[in-house]
Amino acid sequence: MIWMKRFIRDAKGQAMVELALILPILLLLVFGITEFGRIFGTHLILTHSAREGARAATVGATDLQIITEVQNSSAVLDSTKLTINISPSEASRKRGEAVTVKVQYPVKIYAPIISNIVGDPYVANGEAVMRME
Repeated sequence: MIWMKRFIRDAKGQAMVELALILPILLLLVFGITEFGRIFGTHLILTHSAREGARAATVGATDLQIITEVQNSSAVLDSTKLTINISPSEASRKRGEAVTVKVQYPVKIYAPIISNIVGDPYVANGEAVMRME
């Protein structure tokens, strides 16, 4: 019986050591999942915004109208940080040719170790290509 009490008392210390060993890995996993979700969500917003801008371009919108459409589609993001590239230029667009709208946005990474892995800020991209009507 005495050896059983000693074994139970020693097991409590063992659990503490196991927790200390596994907790950093568990926290890294949780923070990684959270940051991945933020990056992927931003990517989806940017892809949707680029698609909306490309659709506006295919029906004859000007570059300013396309930029406004992209900014309105990505209203949850800070529009001052958006980088929008439209090609070809407004003057050289022709019916039947492709129009490409690329949107970039820097995503601030809050988890310290994750920011070393993916870079801080991580630049998320969205792109859409449609044919002029």
